[in-house]
Amino acid sequence: MLTQAPKGTKDVLPKESYKWHYIEGEVRKICAEFGYSEIRTPTFEHTELILRGVGETTDIVQKEMYTFNDKAGRSITLKPEGTAPAVRAFIEHGLQFDTQPTKLYYITPVFRYENVQAGRLREHHQFGIEMFGSPSPSADAEVISLAMTFLKRLGLDNLKVNINNIGCPECRKNYNEALKNYLKDNLEELCDVCRDRYERNPLRILDCKEKTCQRIVKEAPIITDYVCDNCKNHFEGLKHELELLGIHYEVDPHIVRGLDYYTQTVFEIISSSIKENLTICGGGRYNNLIKEIGGPDMPAVGFGLGLERLILTLESKGIEIPKPKGISLYVASIGDKAKDEAAKIVYGLRNKGISCERDLMNKSLKAQMKYANKIGAKYVIVLGDEEIENNRAKLKEMETGQEEEIVLSDIYEVIKERI
Repeated sequence: MLTQAPKGTKDVLPKESYKWHYIEGEVRKICAEFGYSEIRTPTFEHTELILRGVGETTDIVQKEMYTFNDKAGRSITLKPEGTAPAVRAFIEHGLQFDTQPTKLYYITPVFRYENVQAGRLREHHQFGIEMFGSPSPSADAEVISLAMTFLKRLGLDNLKVNINNIGCPECRKNYNEALKNYLKDNLEELCDVCRDRYERNPLRILDCKEKTCQRIVKEAPIITDYVCDNCKNHFEGLKHELELLGIHYEVDPHIVRGLDYYTQTVFEIISSSIKENLTICGGGRYNNLIKEIGGPDMPAVGFGLGLERLILTLESKGIEIPKPKGISLYVASIGDKAKDEAAKIVYGLRNKGISCERDLMNKSLKAQMKYANKIGAKYVIVLGDEEIENNRAKLKEMETGQEEEIVLSDIYEVIKERI
């Protein structure tokens, strides 16, 4: 067991890490273009923050949290999502007093104890954005447009935006009554968790993954029939904004999202294929969360996107992530004197920003050449006593096999010209 990672976690090896570097680089690029700045929050938070932020009747809180007491007896939870910690930081550091809106993004690990499957791990990583301060549907549209632009740049097509309007807390009161009336005749058939939710938060029953519960709620009342005029107007404004931006959408009245803090807009972005439809991004508006946690009454909107699932989606569609360039130069050596000279050359070139390698394993020349090829070295020079004495060596381009003689003392200028 000591040599196996815990269930639900995964090592990212060097042969895969370049994919993460590329995607994280694209995240930072798109966020800079849209005016979002990075925030980094702790890996764990006070449990009360998660309970109040995410909601006590959600699957996350009831089934999936990693919670423990620290040595001082404080209840601590590994963060299961990025929004509540970002809101906490927003309040704690007084960002509400800055000119609004505040636009933040993060790339963070999150932890949920759930069934392990492809793209869904107990430790996974999220790219998320949060926009605080704007009540306008144009903010909702910007959040959706950022996600769509990002995904399309990575090469994904066949993307579908599904949106819904789940209203405000006042709308929810009327809907909850209608939902309870619908469910009461089937109450005994609901799972134990949903029977508890029936009184405390019936909306969460719609999000249950149990097949029996899903069958029961299939014909449940639709929440959009119960929203107030203000929420209807906001939703119509979002539709108008998406149409202005040329983003095709569909209204899906069954989207409620799995977190209690959502209000009004909720959305999902689906990657469609012949085999399956996969949700790769989800988010929405949460106008009461900042106040609920202890801050001012300020609106907010954002999304979360799982990076493991995104990488799997790219791979399933045959989209290749660009591999990084290999080492620019490998300096092979024959003998102790040449080995010393190789060390000096490599150190000097690295100090000038040239990527290069040399032998550290006392390999034969043949083995060194094989290793140079394996690490993708673009050029190789071979040093022996004669090369050092004459200050000349043959520079070999590995891809073509072409060789040319160069002056060793000019090697930096020669390599710099070619990379």
